[in-house]
Amino acid sequence: MQLTFRWFGRDDAVSLAHIRQIPGVTGIVSALYDIPVGDAWPRSRLADLKADVESAGLDLAVIESIPVHENIKLGNPTRERLVTNYCASIRAMGELGIPVLCYNFMPVFDWMRTNLAHRLDDGSTSLAYDDRVLSAMDISHGTGDLPGWAAAYSANQLRELLLAYRNIGPDQLWANLAWFLERIVPVAEAAGVRLALHPDDPPWPIFGLPRIITDGAALERVTSLVDNPANGVTLCTGSLGASPGNDVPAIARRLGERGRVHFAHCRNVRVTGDRCFHETPHPTSLGDIDMFAVLRALRDTGFTGPMRSDHGRMIWNEQGRPGYGLHDRALGAAYLHGLWEGLTTEATR
Repeated sequence: MQLTFRWFGRDDAVSLAHIRQIPGVTGIVSALYDIPVGDAWPRSRLADLKADVESAGLDLAVIESIPVHENIKLGNPTRERLVTNYCASIRAMGELGIPVLCYNFMPVFDWMRTNLAHRLDDGSTSLAYDDRVLSAMDISHGTGDLPGWAAAYSANQLRELLLAYRNIGPDQLWANLAWFLERIVPVAEAAGVRLALHPDDPPWPIFGLPRIITDGAALERVTSLVDNPANGVTLCTGSLGASPGNDVPAIARRLGERGRVHFAHCRNVRVTGDRCFHETPHPTSLGDIDMFAVLRALRDTGFTGPMRSDHGRMIWNEQGRPGYGLHDRALGAAYLHGLWEGLTTEATR
């Protein structure tokens, strides 16, 4: 296992120098955040990013993510040109030796929360979601500065997208995902890049839009659409764990036995009602996910890929990007490092 940390580039308030000081962390998860969705990523820009990371004594382990254009998800005619650009970006990754690409197939909106500063009993703040709050949200003016997706949409753009998706149900979205995978998986295999599809977050429909990557069965279906070792998933414990019906350790074990867990996002959540949850510190006892059992399943099935502590709380008066401060994610990384060390030591005795 390679312990990694998310970094948002040179403008990130969390520096590579600080990340380097977290025990066990050797890899960086990053992306080119200013490239328009649908454009091919220039190899030279990726090389510059890789050089920045390596100059700090770290390894660029994962690109998270190259966003998938909505016209690919919708199955529109321009998808041919867009998937050609996507394949070019994958090839650029392979040429530079960047081994894992995390991406998602969520329509319009990426990860969604309704509260970016939910106050916990200890005084820290975390990300939270309540479906009742979401249903009352007014998005008629566009997405604005709301969190979680790669592109901001004006009111007219968002209205047109929502209208377009009225004709796209789950079956059609699966078909469009299959079309996409049939074209990118062979390219990824040839480039030496492992694809890691991220589950939907939260794992249910929002704003009337279909979401299909919501449980273990869906993740297994993804890997069977194009049955190739390069076609894998990101095991996100928090995304899956927001739905009480998901047995996250069992999902980790089943996918791990097939060798299809290419990346692991580890964080904990507390489910407080129907489609209502908030994020917690990483340790098992503080949320609803048995993190020890998840990591044991990964360790038992031979997982050697990158893992990162996912969203963290804001603690110790830190200010910054919600969910992506330094301190609590560093604590989470140290916790994961300790769990893994214990499991590894146990296995050799």
